[in-house]
Amino acid sequence: MTVLFVTHSITEAAFLAQRAVVLTRRPGRAVIDHSIDLPEERKNMLRGEPAFAKQTRILLEALERGGA
Repeated sequence: MTVLFVTHSITEAAFLAQRAVVLTRRPGRAVIDHSIDLPEERKNMLRGEPAFAKQTRILLEALERGGA
């Protein structure tokens, strides 16, 4: 099953997704299509781990490059 989930929250995207696509403002173009490298089963404690911080940083840097 595939689910497309749209969010403005980087931490939410990193926590819930297996893959995240960061888009620019209009016209919407992909800045990055990133596979989230975290365990498939995710507990809330993961949010405090360095691996989680790394994934959110990658998405934030892409968002900043995209001018959003």
